[in-house]
Amino acid sequence: QPIESGGGLVQPGDSLRISCEASSRAFASAGMGWFRQAPGKERYFVAAIDRSSRFTYYADLTEGRFTISRDEAKNTVYLHLTNLRPEDTAVYSCAPYVSSSSRFIELRGRGEYANWGQGTQVTVRY
Repeated sequence: QPIESGGGLVQPGDSLRISCEASSRAFASAGMGWFRQAPGKERYFVAAIDRSSRFTYYADLTEGRFTISRDEAKNTVYLHLTNLRPEDTAVYSCAPYVSSSSRFIELRGRGEYANWGQGTQVTVRY
């Protein structure tokens, strides 16, 4: 399972970078995705990046505030969160994409993910 880290308590308008360290096998998948789940709500897609870092996809909820990237040498995917809002409060988790690269691109990063990490809590409040 991937290991997420970097979450914390921040104020509205602050920035945060969260990390997801995966195994070499998981990191070699077609892509990696970030999702978030707030208390009492479903898990929602946030962002995804393909294996080559050529393609990145974002949910509308990010509104240009989040950036996904990956470091091949560290088997790590990052999500840089800026201009955070209270509604961004959630557990953020990552997972490798388990279908093909063509499907990853066709579905713009949506679709089949598995082997989720435990997540990292991001809390935004005054």
